[in-house]
Amino acid sequence: MTLALLVAGLGAALLVAAELGCRRWLRRHSGYHVWPPDTRLEIRLDREAFPGFPRRVRFEINADGERGADVRGDEAGLFRVLVAGGSAAECFAIDQPNSWPGVLERLLNSRQGLETLGARRVHVGSVARSGIACCHMDLVFERALPQYGHLSAIVIMAGAADVTQWLEEGAPQSAGGSPAPPPVSATFASHPEQHFGWNLRRWAAVELVRRLRRKWLRPVEVREAAGGWMRAARRMRAEAKQVRTEVPDPAVLLDRFAYHFARVLERAQARADRVLVVRQPWFERDYSADEVAHLWHGGVGKAWKDTIDVYYSFDVVNRLMSLIDARAAAVADDRGVEQLDLRPVLTPNLENYYDFLHFTPAGAAVVAQAVAAALAPKAERRYGVEPPFTATSVTCISSMPPTR
Repeated sequence: MTLALLVAGLGAALLVAAELGCRRWLRRHSGYHVWPPDTRLEIRLDREAFPGFPRRVRFEINADGERGADVRGDEAGLFRVLVAGGSAAECFAIDQPNSWPGVLERLLNSRQGLETLGARRVHVGSVARSGIACCHMDLVFERALPQYGHLSAIVIMAGAADVTQWLEEGAPQSAGGSPAPPPVSATFASHPEQHFGWNLRRWAAVELVRRLRRKWLRPVEVREAAGGWMRAARRMRAEAKQVRTEVPDPAVLLDRFAYHFARVLERAQARADRVLVVRQPWFERDYSADEVAHLWHGGVGKAWKDTIDVYYSFDVVNRLMSLIDARAAAVADDRGVEQLDLRPVLTPNLENYYDFLHFTPAGAAVVAQAVAAALAPKAERRYGVEPPFTATSVTCISSMPPTR
């Protein structure tokens, strides 16, 4: 009996020691990643929410936690681009090669693109993710950018999540002071500050096995009926019991955005040869009934998980987007950062947008073409030489009809 207890105690001690060792190893060797490295997803879109879209969407996350192919940072002649932003840059509903970062990579890797950039190869990786507002991006750049060597370019699309999240919270007013950073766990899917516990699912050893499985076996996680919540969100918007036509003073929203956006640009400028602000476009026009039926933003509450019946009018949401866009342009000007206004080239219709903020594959192709042209060396534009990218050079890997 004593021997059995001794063996059991020894086994428990070894198990605890192994678990503590795994925790120590993960904290020492983990990086800050918006996406879990080496993740492979197959997203099967809800057919009713995304009529006309290809049903299967691939998400391939590389070892650096980017949506993109694997890359060696020390590769000779590499022109490395990092894309950051929220859902409009993430391109959740678009297959990876047809997302605008994916099309951008293909354009820049053309013969003309490589000659213009003076590169042997271009890699575009995206750390954009839904729900990333500017405060989150500030934290991403603070923690994740030091993990990179010097980058050739950082492309930033920001602002929309700040507006939508402020409205979701009911347009709160602040007591003032410097904005507090968001929690690390709300920003990074994988990070060295992860909390572990003694419940089996929260063991560091289990997390280590998960990571090794992703890295070595590269399993594909399938998500069925993705985006199905959007059907209910559109219906809630159409059936709203209250539509607010006024909003409190948005100074708190704009000041908080400007504070973090200036820090984002400062961090980016310290880590990249080029920084390009791609100003977030949105779907604004005199909407038809068919177009209104596609829109769901502007609610008080989170439409993807809550039942909500209070919304702000389209006029309010459009005005806030205009204000945040103007503030983004002003901050970029103050820091001498290049900026690209997409609204003149991206027609607001259902061929380019499937809701208020998000692009169809056709719209993503237009965005990629404009960004590729903007990344041409300054001398090309200074002397009136046209960039080597035209609308006809942009094609999707798989065609898709409009969402009408």
